Amino acid sequence: MTDRLRVGIVGASADGQGWAPISHFPALRALPGFDIAAICTAHADTAAAAAKVYGVARAYHDYNAMVREPDIDLVSVVVKVPNHHQVVMAALNAGKHVYCEWPLGANLAEAEEMAALARAKGVRAMVGLQARGDPTLRYLHDLIADGYVGEVVAVNMTLFTAGVLERPASRIWDRDKTQGVSALTVRGIHSMDTLCHCLGDFVEVSAKVATQVQQWRVTETGAMVDVDAADNVLVNGVLQGGALASVHVATLPYHTTGWRMEIYGRGGTLRVSTKGSLQRDANTLMGSQGSGPMAVLPVPAHFTEVPAETPVGPPNNVGHLYLRMAKAIREGTPVEPDFDVAVNRHRLIDAIQRSSDEGRVVTLNQK
Repeated sequence: MTDRLRVGIVGASADGQGWAPISHFPALRALPGFDIAAICTAHADTAAAAAKVYGVARAYHDYNAMVREPDIDLVSVVVKVPNHHQVVMAALNAGKHVYCEWPLGANLAEAEEMAALARAKGVRAMVGLQARGDPTLRYLHDLIADGYVGEVVAVNMTLFTAGVLERPASRIWDRDKTQGVSALTVRGIHSMDTLCHCLGDFVEVSAKVATQVQQWRVTETGAMVDVDAADNVLVNGVLQGGALASVHVATLPYHTTGWRMEIYGRGGTLRVSTKGSLQRDANTLMGSQGSGPMAVLPVPAHFTEVPAETPVGPPNNVGHLYLRMAKAIREGTPVEPDFDVAVNRHRLIDAIQRSSDEGRVVTLNQK
């Protein structure tokens, strides 16, 4: 490996849409010590077009060929969730370090297989739970660990986002819950991962998972298609340490309020919120110790590690995760959040779904 990490990205569109152009490309361009060495899409013409648009020297339409290249150090997997498993397994078998977007797999079994192979290969394997890179949420984590609110009594979290009534034709595939994308598996876990990272994992859950809008309108044609992917998730549970947690994640028609988490302790209160999604948008943190008034808590500068020229929004959090990956690769240390974290989150998904299906409290045994 050279003094710069050479990244091969699987999944990008020349039209500037999609998660790689929105977050990965601008993050990597702003970071020192990284080169975007190659790009891979499903077809030779789209790969060539994307490489030209983003100024990448090498284009591939076969990810197996790209991951075998000896001068690729890190493979970033930014494709549709149903394709994560096959691309990640190819990269791991080629001995590459891997950054894979969340969800790691379309189901728990896929996630467990990928995590086991990453351990066996001894490579660094990171999952894209981007909120763990957010400076505000990292500060929140440290405040709780340092006792700002004392013993946590209760937590309430809501995430209400818009967009449940229709989809463009390119996104109709995720109406099928077997594809691994829903309010539970994506937005739900991005938000609940932050809750668990800051306050401890769920030890038991009682949940309701529902598809409240059971047909989507196809934007381009007006056709209606059936949907069984969840758009509403209610979770009541107990966290490690005994705090009670209440969570409602929903995709709704109009005038949604974004994300909000309230943490109540014996010694104080913390509240964090954004008008959008916590892993993509700017979060605001407020707090009070004792019965004093709530006030905005400025985030200390040292929590922001990416260069000043890093674009605001998604590239900021993704950039922070890439910095962690680089440090782990160069120093041979563990990376966080890794594929084992992802497996635990997939277990939480299964527990929530099982609780909803069976109408009972489910106990978790996270590893």
